[in-house]
Amino acid sequence: MSDLKVIVNARSENATKTVAQARGFTLVIDEPDTFGGQDEGANPVEYLLASLTGCLGVVCNMVAKEMNFELKGLDIEVEGDLNPKKLMGLSDRERAGFKEIRVKLTPHADADAKTLKEWLETVESRCPISDNIANPTPVSITLA
Repeated sequence: MSDLKVIVNARSENATKTVAQARGFTLVIDEPDTFGGQDEGANPVEYLLASLTGCLGVVCNMVAKEMNFELKGLDIEVEGDLNPKKLMGLSDRERAGFKEIRVKLTPHADADAKTLKEWLETVESRCPISDNIANPTPVSITLA
């Protein structure tokens, strides 16, 4: 199978709000009023965590089907810790991104503990978003 090219286009509408288009879907990205925004959408770091939940949801279901057990439901909780000082230009001591991201999966399935352990290991190895978060990915930012 050849590589897939994923394209998202966006326009910054003001200092805190960006509207992105992905395959005809509109994503509104904004900051809460505590960061000077109008709170018209999730902020960028919330979208990152949300994209992780979406990817895990797809991969969890796919792997369960491959392993021949029914995933009747799945609860996903993700939380991350970041220090906004670098983002705000107040410090260079810490990285701008998350220090840690924690994911808690609660599968609703009749599978035994051994099967769920194998399922989780497979999911972790195949989720593209968790792979991108956990491993360095070259990012090239240029001027048009």
